[in-house]
Amino acid sequence: MNIPEEIKKLVPEMTAWRHGLHARPETAFEEKWTSAFVAEKLKSFGLEPHTGLAVTGVVATLKAGSSGRSIALRADMDALPMAETNDFDYRSKNEGRMHACGHDGHVAMLLGAAKYLSANKNFDGTIHFIFQPAEEGGGGAGKMVDEGLFDKFPCDAVYGLHNWPALPLGQFGLRPGPMMASSDKFEIELSGRGCHAAMPHTGTDLVLVAASIVKELHTIVSRSVDPLEPAVVSVAHVKAGDGAYNVMPGTVLLRGTARAFSVEVQDVIERRIREICAGLCAAHGARAEVKYSRNYPPTVNDAAQTAVCAEVAAALAGKDAVIAVKPVMGAEDFSFMLRAKPGCYIFAGSGEGDPAPLHNPRFDFNDNLLPIGAAYWAALAARALKK
Repeated sequence: MNIPEEIKKLVPEMTAWRHGLHARPETAFEEKWTSAFVAEKLKSFGLEPHTGLAVTGVVATLKAGSSGRSIALRADMDALPMAETNDFDYRSKNEGRMHACGHDGHVAMLLGAAKYLSANKNFDGTIHFIFQPAEEGGGGAGKMVDEGLFDKFPCDAVYGLHNWPALPLGQFGLRPGPMMASSDKFEIELSGRGCHAAMPHTGTDLVLVAASIVKELHTIVSRSVDPLEPAVVSVAHVKAGDGAYNVMPGTVLLRGTARAFSVEVQDVIERRIREICAGLCAAHGARAEVKYSRNYPPTVNDAAQTAVCAEVAAALAGKDAVIAVKPVMGAEDFSFMLRAKPGCYIFAGSGEGDPAPLHNPRFDFNDNLLPIGAAYWAALAARALKK
């Protein structure tokens, strides 16, 4: 692993940062302590942080040389609303909140790169360090873009990174084109005439209607979407009645998610959900209110920028350590930044032994990834803004 000595010397400091962040997790748009911590560290490197973008976002700019070229490096800061079950001394001190996705490590790695690059300006151009709030469902990246992120901090390309326990430590995974799926959610509220379960003919059997809808929704991918286009439609929540065994409820609620890699497939899924609900409700004398929300668009890597990132990762870890991964049906709000600017989102392998998966109550970021991630950011800046 080709890690600069100066970055190796930063490992104890990055580890302390990471553990401090892990102990104080904050969820979407509530990252006040985290934001202040990041801003204070950036100031100590000689940078001037801009705060308040998307409520708690932080951006700092570093310039060297005379080139007009510019790039942006992004780390997400927020935690998840879940309880931690680890028992080490830096476990979450904020009840019901946990860094179960490794954003604490993402912040520490980008801070390490910012400190190294501030002291070793081996590039020609401008680097914007973006510390983003609310990745976990809050759409913080989209909010930053909407509030003028790239107007205030213009760049030619933007880059993101995520730790990935499914890949061995020291490997990198990436691909041009779709990297992660869109994330849509739907809610279907069925209504009709409730009645006694012994006399179903006097009312509307909404449980039967709901069951029929769930069954038919699962035909969308197999019968309405091109077989060569990946997609997922899942009903994840059903609420019917209050638990009585002899009452046919007057309302039933269904909630679920839909994932795809293109707007065209998203359009098909939304249209078919509405058609299926309308048709089955008409057949059974029920009513349906369908709410369909498009949350995160697909994360799509620019081919040229992906080639740059692959080159940097190969120079750092070796050619065999750079893996062409399959697209992932999970979603990432870095997609909003990639809609605005060309760039690349990459997975940095963090797996050693039998690691807990992301979003697990026993997850903990692998500190052995800290110098690798910081070195990747530093090398990417040097390559993208080559002197």
